[in-house]
Amino acid sequence: MISFFVAIALLVLGYLFYGLLIDKVFGVDPKAVTPAISKADGVDFVPMKPWRIFLVQFLNIAGLGPIFGAVMGIFYGPAAFLWIVFGTIFAGGVHDYLSGMLSVRKDGISMPEIVGQELGGVIKIIIRVLSIVLLILLTASFLSGVAVLLQTNFPIAPSLGDVSHPVVWLSIVMAYFIFATVLPVDKLIGRFYPIFGGVLLFMGVGIMFVMLFSHPADMPSVTDGLADRSNMPIFPMMFVSIACGAISGFHSTQSPLMARCVTSQKQGRAIFYGAMVCEGILALIWAAAAGTFFADPEKGLDGIAGLQAFAAEHKGENIPALVVDKICHSWLGTLGGILAVIGVIAAPITSGDTALRSARLMIADFMHLNQKPIKNRMVIAIPLFVTVIALLFIDFNAVWRYFSWSNQTLAMFLLWAGAVYLYKQEHAPMSQDRYKFGFLMPLIPAIFMTMVSVSYIMVAPEGFNLIKGPEEFSVGARCGFAYATSAVVAAICLAVFCIKMKKVRLAR
Repeated sequence: MISFFVAIALLVLGYLFYGLLIDKVFGVDPKAVTPAISKADGVDFVPMKPWRIFLVQFLNIAGLGPIFGAVMGIFYGPAAFLWIVFGTIFAGGVHDYLSGMLSVRKDGISMPEIVGQELGGVIKIIIRVLSIVLLILLTASFLSGVAVLLQTNFPIAPSLGDVSHPVVWLSIVMAYFIFATVLPVDKLIGRFYPIFGGVLLFMGVGIMFVMLFSHPADMPSVTDGLADRSNMPIFPMMFVSIACGAISGFHSTQSPLMARCVTSQKQGRAIFYGAMVCEGILALIWAAAAGTFFADPEKGLDGIAGLQAFAAEHKGENIPALVVDKICHSWLGTLGGILAVIGVIAAPITSGDTALRSARLMIADFMHLNQKPIKNRMVIAIPLFVTVIALLFIDFNAVWRYFSWSNQTLAMFLLWAGAVYLYKQEHAPMSQDRYKFGFLMPLIPAIFMTMVSVSYIMVAPEGFNLIKGPEEFSVGARCGFAYATSAVVAAICLAVFCIKMKKVRLAR
């Protein structure tokens, strides 16, 4: 229990101090006019109240990520707690803050445009394609999964399709996606998402109180040891499994949505860094709950071993969804069942529609197409809808397995872009010498995430299988080669960064 409270305290302190530091390094200008005011169009650039923006941002970046990711992450053992805490403070918080505030400072542009301005046109094209494809895949996956869950719990017209292809629910959810994608942001998303965001927080707090007061002795702790409890290497597997609870590139596609609604740069730390810290706390709660609930002293199983045994019994099923459903119903009763439905069904719906909205805005940015007229929104949205529907009839599971890796790769690029931006800002003619090394705040996690992304795609089962060899070529040897390769790639990226920034310094 002590480890849990220490972790919560560290996250809060991270917001109070490290969040304040990145705010100062970035150089917030309270007098600057934000895009919500200078480009107000009543559709995407809409001034909103800070508390409402915060809850929408929290739900946009959270969804099921900090719940399912944390459940899968605790399989690796208490080391998951350290990644959630320090990843949130030093990587995820900085990533989300920069993706939001750079958009605010750059007239509300989307993530590919931000990265492109700092890393060059070629990278911008790559990120545009990667981001839009991933957002479409995410929407199609969430649409299909949610429709199946709805059909299972609330069957409608089974004659129109079996549970694997629930036509009616697919149509209903897709219709909702269409409205959420094209309607002004304050009409649907800004009005109802704060409610869902509050419910998600309430569910997490409820789970935390039951866990602390009813099962404190079963809670896993870092004092139990940080050894790997899974059959896969902690690095890089755990650092990708726990994405949204520590750092996630998907967040950088969502932050610009709310960057177009803030009315003062002073709101950035609370909205962007603060929402990430809240997500880290939520992930911490669910990691602890999943590692506590299945403890069985009679069988000599602690919570993590019990969770692994439960997963083995339900091999091939959606383990995180089963875990969440079981914990909610057992610990929170009838209310837990309701919250579980909201968490497992409403959360991916809200992530899916904002993903489509982000894709529309990204396309509009590089097409320079004004989104105030609804016909311009539909010109972009209709092909997106058609693509999502088409993907429902294609088995893209093999492609989807790369999503987690691509997610962290997007985060890596945004961090490198943030480091470039801060370095150029700190070495501008009128800059102050006080924060000459502020660029290290995104640079260090950028190097780390580069190593995570490169090594993951080489050793993960869903990777490119680049490391081949006989059976006696051990996992350790494979990992060693992957780690060495990732270190070389990170060193090359750092060398390129240093060369480019030397030119910036000499040009001052």
